[in-house]
Amino acid sequence: MIQLIVIFALIASTLAVIAFVVAPQLVQKRVIFGAAPDLPKSFGCDMAWLAVKSDDPSAVAELLELTALVPANWDAGIGTIYDAKLGDMYVFVTPPVKGWIFVAGVPLPLPVGRSFVDKLTPLLARLSSTFRDVQYFAAYPDIDLFAWARLERGRMVRAFAIGDDGVIWDRGRLTAEEKALGLKLFELRGIRGRKGDAGGAIILHPTDEQVLQLARSWSIDTGRLDKLDIAPAHGFIAHAPAQWRSERVRKAA
Repeated sequence: MIQLIVIFALIASTLAVIAFVVAPQLVQKRVIFGAAPDLPKSFGCDMAWLAVKSDDPSAVAELLELTALVPANWDAGIGTIYDAKLGDMYVFVTPPVKGWIFVAGVPLPLPVGRSFVDKLTPLLARLSSTFRDVQYFAAYPDIDLFAWARLERGRMVRAFAIGDDGVIWDRGRLTAEEKALGLKLFELRGIRGRKGDAGGAIILHPTDEQVLQLARSWSIDTGRLDKLDIAPAHGFIAHAPAQWRSERVRKAA
């Protein structure tokens, strides 16, 4: 009996030592987001974002069905969505910026071709049913994907997206703001179906700078947020809903 008591005592002491050593390490690995109000940080390249005409970040987050909202300032929010590991899981809901709320993050749905379920259009439509002006932008130069869309009072005004395989979206009429960009501002990114010296059909892609220029015309240039004169504030970091993930269309048997 005494031997058993000694053994149990040794086990208990060992577990206590392990807990003492390991617990601080676990606490240190916990992600803690800074929430002290700070000034805006710019973003735009290698990113997708929503611009919603609203002064209520919580209302926007609720309609997007975001979960696990944690207060976070600009430094923490922008740092998180550009982080190699955290960026795939979180989006940043900004504080109001001159009447606009931005929701930015890599997990936001992208315009897709016929092989994938379109999760972006229903998302924009849901937002537009509540907020009078909803915009979407995406600029991923590394994969030649650029997109923008605008809905006003529940109506799709314009949606355009182009990827490596060509035009994905082209809805509505070309807007005056798009026309103002001018074809001469587009970069030549490649040639499809090249045949001899004459070449084939030329693929012209926008640039990330043009996407930001369009955002400036429609709402606010997120690439210059750090230049705005607004008070320090904080927004929210939230988990991106699982239903935003890409999903292939299931072919009927």
